[in-house]
Amino acid sequence: MPDKQLLIVGHIPSPNTQALRDAVQRGASSPDVDSVTVTTLNPFETQAAHVLAADAIILGTTENLGYMSGALKDFFDRCYYPVLEEKQGLPMAVYIRAGLDGTGTRKGIETITTGLRWKMVQEPLLFKGKWNDNWLEEAEQLGLLMAASLEMGAF
Repeated sequence: MPDKQLLIVGHIPSPNTQALRDAVQRGASSPDVDSVTVTTLNPFETQAAHVLAADAIILGTTENLGYMSGALKDFFDRCYYPVLEEKQGLPMAVYIRAGLDGTGTRKGIETITTGLRWKMVQEPLLFKGKWNDNWLEEAEQLGLLMAASLEMGAF
């Protein structure tokens, strides 16, 4: 049986957001998960073909002016229609690096992914306010949970 495919699309405009995305990837690539292949890209690199090949997706973004990053919005703009029919029900998780409260960012992502009929399989992680090193452990757990759940056939 071929490996399941987990796609991580993370916007990384700073060393801190790079660290968050790396932690998600580290968790998803845990040696405890054998049959999941992880592909990690930034939103500008990600094409519809990557989404079409994915069995689950993790989206990561910064909060920019109360909304998702322009990079993640660009990803949705380019990939929305090419994946709309074929990827309905795609299991997804989200993490947001928010300077404020992340509400507008979360709502924007949920609006688009509801239109795509993707399925949020866990509550979005909101990393709000001043940087906290403990976030890296939470981000790693997100990646591990998604990969392990995908491997077990939970979704």
